[in-house]
Amino acid sequence: MSFTEKLTSLMSRPNQQPGPLDEQPMYIKYGVRFLGIVGAFFCILFGLFNALAVITFNVSCLIGGILQVLIGFIVMALEAPCCFFCIDHVNNLATWTDARPLWNRAAFYCVLALLPVFLCFGLGSLFPCALVFGTGVLYGMMGLGKKASREDMAAAATSPTQMQAGSDGQMPMSTDQNITLMEDPDVWRPT
Repeated sequence: MSFTEKLTSLMSRPNQQPGPLDEQPMYIKYGVRFLGIVGAFFCILFGLFNALAVITFNVSCLIGGILQVLIGFIVMALEAPCCFFCIDHVNNLATWTDARPLWNRAAFYCVLALLPVFLCFGLGSLFPCALVFGTGVLYGMMGLGKKASREDMAAAATSPTQMQAGSDGQMPMSTDQNITLMEDPDVWRPT
């Protein structure tokens, strides 16, 4: 058993079924989780700093700071449920969100990260919320999946009238010159 297989087996939950994250490389999967954990930590830290705006009677920054702390705890609970082992339902919530499609988590993180920035725009809310927003963007990109091969993209780009069945199972390009001229990007460029 290799080191990465041991590490993966240690990090997985008991009786875990393969999910949408299993097709991603290990460094992307755990890198996004690490970014979420760091973003949550900074959300909590800077949220407490923004909540000190009660001294200057700035209510919007106070509400933004409280929201930031709450967002930090939510993201930390979803990305690292081991930090909340005393609360029974956090592991169930994290398991439920892991079973959902990745675009759900991406949209959730991106929307959550925008709220404190709108309430109290400043470096104390922009930096940690940008980390959470970046986590959401990376989850969204992971949800899109891998890029298709060149042959698959060419086959998808051709219209059904251009496709001719080849003997090797691949779709050859058409020999019609009008269609070839339209597909050639050099024809599109002005001379």
